[in-house]
Amino acid sequence: MSTPAKASTKKEKKKPIPVKTSLNSPFTTQWSPLEREHKRLILNTLKAKLSAVGLQKQRVNRVREWGSKRRSRKKTSKPNEDQEPAPEPAESVQTPSKPTEPCWTNPAVRKQLAIGINEVTKGLERNELSLVLVCNSVRPEHMTCHLIPLSKTRSVPACQVPTLSETLAELLGLKCVLALGFKRGTEAFEDVVRTITPVVPPLDVSWFPTALKKKSKKTQSDTVKGQKRKLEEITDETSDASPVILHPLKVKKIIPNPSKIRKPKKKGK
Repeated sequence: MSTPAKASTKKEKKKPIPVKTSLNSPFTTQWSPLEREHKRLILNTLKAKLSAVGLQKQRVNRVREWGSKRRSRKKTSKPNEDQEPAPEPAESVQTPSKPTEPCWTNPAVRKQLAIGINEVTKGLERNELSLVLVCNSVRPEHMTCHLIPLSKTRSVPACQVPTLSETLAELLGLKCVLALGFKRGTEAFEDVVRTITPVVPPLDVSWFPTALKKKSKKTQSDTVKGQKRKLEEITDETSDASPVILHPLKVKKIIPNPSKIRKPKKKGK
């Protein structure tokens, strides 16, 4: 007698539906245009300062020797008792050792700069920068759009400089320089920040309080004329001078994910 096949008791697990979250903003942020004269001034000052400081990244050309590690392991694993270790030559001790890893010529000056989009973003989040310069050759363009509200809320002057990467990459010994930031209290680049800061155009962020006040002033001037606004002007001046306070985000309620597969807890024996 042939026994009937047992029905499968285990239920087939349903595959979770892939969910992708995306944050879309109704506001469009753009860099303020920079004049040609100001662009030349910024690039010339940066060139002169970096050449005077002599900051550059030293690259090391590594040549990998195939099979050298295996041979060295065999020699170390089976040493001969008769052979004595050869003494090291005196010339190797006296000669300076070449850098085996890429390093900077002046690490103290390098710490005063933030090079790259990631370093500039971290510096703005920690409020450590006094000036930010971005290259216009970034593709896609939205890679540097988040720096506009960050620098605006921290009251840090920032602008987009054309051909920034082409002019500074060779001086610094890098492939590209998409973003450059100067840290606060820098002794080496203090004069550079002073000369570039008044030339930087102001950023326009639509959801920022100052931009909203400008729009409201225009509407009031069209409707109301000839009224005294001494109190309003005083309040505007005080609010513009005071820095923006960022409050932390408070989560009211956490809802568990119903589609999450939870394993049953094992009872202790």
